[in-house]
Amino acid sequence: MALRLLYLIFARLIGWLILLGRSSAAKDVELLVLRHEVAVLRRTNPRPRLDWADRAVLTALVRRLPRLLREHRVVTPGTVLRWHRRLVAKKWTYPNRTGRPPIDDTVVALIERMARENVGWGYRRIQGELLKLGHRTAASTIRRVLKRLRIPPAPQRDTDTSWRRFLRAQAASMLACDFFHVDCAVTLKRVYVFFVMEVATRYVHILGTTTNPDGAWTTQQARNLLMDLGDRADDFRFLVRDRAGQFTVSFDAVFSDAGIQVVKIPPRCPRANAHAERFVGTVRREATDRLLILNEHHLRSVLQHYVAHYNHRRPHQALQLAPPRPDRPIAEPSCTSIRRRPVLGSLINEYEPTAA
Repeated sequence: MALRLLYLIFARLIGWLILLGRSSAAKDVELLVLRHEVAVLRRTNPRPRLDWADRAVLTALVRRLPRLLREHRVVTPGTVLRWHRRLVAKKWTYPNRTGRPPIDDTVVALIERMARENVGWGYRRIQGELLKLGHRTAASTIRRVLKRLRIPPAPQRDTDTSWRRFLRAQAASMLACDFFHVDCAVTLKRVYVFFVMEVATRYVHILGTTTNPDGAWTTQQARNLLMDLGDRADDFRFLVRDRAGQFTVSFDAVFSDAGIQVVKIPPRCPRANAHAERFVGTVRREATDRLLILNEHHLRSVLQHYVAHYNHRRPHQALQLAPPRPDRPIAEPSCTSIRRRPVLGSLINEYEPTAA
C-alpha cells in the first residue's frame, strides 16, 4: 500500500508539470470533460470505494480547492473528519484482546456425544464427566455449546424417547420366536422349523423341526427352551410372537409361569417381529434356498451346522461385526498364515489362523 501511495504522488506531480505547459483554454475544456465524466460515474456508482492511499491523496489536494468547490467533491470536509475519527479509533483499538479462549473442537464433540447418549444428563453432570476426562469446562460453556447445536436441556431431552432407543433398552430382556418352513426335494413334504432368538445378542436357538406344528408340540418346545436357559431365564421379561394358531394358551402359560410376558404383534404386521423375520431371510439366503433338502433329517443336519456358524463365527452388523458368542479370540494382526474352513460343503467359508 505504501508503494501505491508513492506511485499516486509521483503520477500527480508529473500531471501537474504537464499542466504548466498548457494554455488556460485547454485546461478549462479538460475540466468540463472531467466534471461530466464524474457526473456519469456518480449516477452509476454513487458511493465509490476508496482505499487509504486514494483518501490520502484526495485529502491533500482538496485543501487547495476553493470552499465552493470543496462542498461539491466526493471528499467533503465531513468525509475527511470521518476518516480521521476512524484512524484514531483504529489506533486505540487492540484487536488481540485477552479473554476467554475458544473451546476446543474435541471438547465440543464430547459434549454433544454425552448429551445425545445420556438424555437425562444436565449441564453440571456433563461438566463432572468431562472433569474426570481431564477437561475443565464451565457449565455455562456446556449450555452455550448445546444451545448452538440445538440440543434441548436435560428435562426436554429425557421426554423425547425414540422408538430406536426404547427398543434398544428393552432388547436385553427380549426373546423373539417364529416359524419358517422348508419343502423337501424328495418327499415334497413341508417341514416347519421353530426357533427362538435372544434379541440383545442375536443368539438363535433351533428348538425343533416337524411336519405337524400343533399346539402341544410347540408347548413342549417352549418347556425345552426354559430348561436349556436354566438360570438365564430370569434375565428375560418379554417374548415377542405372532398370532399363528400354533401358539396356544398353554404355550403362553409356560412363559408366564417363568415370569416372561408374551407380547403378540398386531395382525398382518411381520415387521413388528423384525429380528425374527430378519433371521428367516438370512437362513434362507445363505443356506436353505441354496441347497436341495432331501428330508427332515437332512434339514436338521443343515440347520445344526448353520446355526453353529451363525452363533459363533458369523459377524453381525448390530454387534459391531462380532459373532453373538465367539468361540475363539480375535487373531493378532501379525498372523499371516490363514486357513479356510468350509461349512455345508463350501457353501459358506470361515477363515481362521493356523496353529504355529
